[in-house]
Amino acid sequence: MSLNDEEIERYARHLVLPEIGGPGQQRLKRSRVLVVGAGGLGAPLIQYLAAAGVGHIGIVDDDIVSLSNLQRQTIFGTADIGAHKAVAAAAFVNRLNPHVVVEEHVTRLDPHNARALIAFYDVVAEGSDNFATRYAVSDACFHEKKPLVMGALGRFDGSLTTIRAHETAADGRRNPTYRCLFPVAPPPGTVAPCAEAGVLGAMPGVMGSLMALEVIRAITGFGEPLVGKLLLVDGLTMRFETLRYAWDEANSLNGAPVKPDVSPSRL
Repeated sequence: MSLNDEEIERYARHLVLPEIGGPGQQRLKRSRVLVVGAGGLGAPLIQYLAAAGVGHIGIVDDDIVSLSNLQRQTIFGTADIGAHKAVAAAAFVNRLNPHVVVEEHVTRLDPHNARALIAFYDVVAEGSDNFATRYAVSDACFHEKKPLVMGALGRFDGSLTTIRAHETAADGRRNPTYRCLFPVAPPPGTVAPCAEAGVLGAMPGVMGSLMALEVIRAITGFGEPLVGKLLLVDGLTMRFETLRYAWDEANSLNGAPVKPDVSPSRL
């Protein structure tokens, strides 16, 4: 799939990067990425994927744009209030880059429809605000053998990892699943939603952009992805830490029973 003259100019700063170049940009153009959640994380993620030239972007979200979203979800404007986020996000992409095909899924992804949605995409990026969706997406990606980029937000912090549980590491060991990292969700009421806890408006921009970087890396193959690694970003102290985690034979996707609750406060 070749690039036309307009695309060559549009993506010129990518094309001069040896790590991407023409072959990498063509891979971006051929790729299909599903973004789950068009909120705080999804907004910058969608923006940078579209700007980068990802050829086909699917957007899953059943929520509508509210005035309180505009403090951080910068692909939406005042005129979008009351519109479905997936629809408004698709309109933004069309304005930003007409070379991108956008597919709107105005629905909530759950265990019943997750595999059917994910099957048509090459990479999945999950930025929802609830654990039920995270487990549904990660389980479906495990069964459909799709790479998955997962981000999450706190008040002044965020976390990010890439799941490629359908592959093995260079040493032959299995890559971990999301359930290897977090076997079960925290008890109800222990993690306050954004509406109660608050979130610094720029923090989703930081984490959503990092998610876009991981997706682009998954497509083009440059650098070292966050497979088996959890990136923690602290906006209060501007600290970045990386924790390592591994395949757990006792994870429930491996046929083991669900473990006792040792789950996190965020991701």
